[in-house]
Amino acid sequence: MDLRARVNAAVKQAMKNKESDRLSTLRLINAAIKDRDIAARADGNEEGVNEAEVLSILGKMVKQRRESAKTYEEGGRLDLAESELSEIGIIEEFLPKALSADEVAAAIDAAVAEVGAESIRDMGRVMGVLKAKYTGQIDFGAAGAQVKDRLSQPA
Repeated sequence: MDLRARVNAAVKQAMKNKESDRLSTLRLINAAIKDRDIAARADGNEEGVNEAEVLSILGKMVKQRRESAKTYEEGGRLDLAESELSEIGIIEEFLPKALSADEVAAAIDAAVAEVGAESIRDMGRVMGVLKAKYTGQIDFGAAGAQVKDRLSQPA
């Protein structure tokens, strides 16, 4: 079942179970996807966004909520931080399982080998391969630093 169908099924289930907090988060996910669909159609893509773009949307939503939760915690608003963290849990249900540190290192090594990267100038190509294969499974901020370290080392 594709992500859209899973989200829609979860919306229906949350309605049946009268889970208002979960329902509002699921509706936010749907709204974000539909928003991107509309933008894609305006650019001439009649089919809307694909599965990889939906994963990207969900990843951005998680990242935004992590930043908000951190800000709320720093400001002493633990109730709001807790709300953001619960939304993260709901959104992450639709993301693929995150890779472990060892799996990320192996994925980076494979991507470096795939593009034949030899220097830091090849970092963009390596990151492109990682984003194509592991969207939603890797924190690309941390992976970028690892790729940079890997490419900076002499062979």
